[in-house]
Amino acid sequence: MSLKIIGGTFKNRNLIFSSDLSTRPLLARAKKSLFDILTPRIVDSAFLDLFAGFGSVGIEAISRGAAKVVFVDNNTKCVKVIEENLAKLKAAANVVVLPCNACGKLPLADKFDIIFIGPPYEMKDLANQIANAENYLKPDGVIIGQHRFSEILPEYIGGVKMYRQEKYGDMRLSFYENK
Repeated sequence: MSLKIIGGTFKNRNLIFSSDLSTRPLLARAKKSLFDILTPRIVDSAFLDLFAGFGSVGIEAISRGAAKVVFVDNNTKCVKVIEENLAKLKAAANVVVLPCNACGKLPLADKFDIIFIGPPYEMKDLANQIANAENYLKPDGVIIGQHRFSEILPEYIGGVKMYRQEKYGDMRLSFYENK
């Protein structure tokens, strides 16, 4: 299986991907739709990729003009793959890879324009992850949660409100912004 960057500076470049890990990358169709939706916000944004896996979403953000991207994942193999992909693309400027648990308090002082959360489906607590991520969100920022189609999220979580949902096969992307 190959992962391709689908737009921006690194369009059509292949990413390193390890099929021996249980991480499931965002489908190309869903990733294209996500970034089509984010187009007006992505250039010069600060982007946080929680549960980054192989980093394909954050790397897509870099390719499309994000000014800063922070990847967070606690799997050391995933962190290594993210770092290898960034080195391969020569995309290490304004990038931070944090090898830590994406749940709860993070060692971050920054606030972000866009936060993407793609936790393992078996966690089944995306609402809590969105509530935690709100601490790192700029006032006009957005949080996007990736989850199983069958997992229904509330319209309001903490101080954010769902304003959009997109469906792709057995998966949804739910978009939240400040109320």
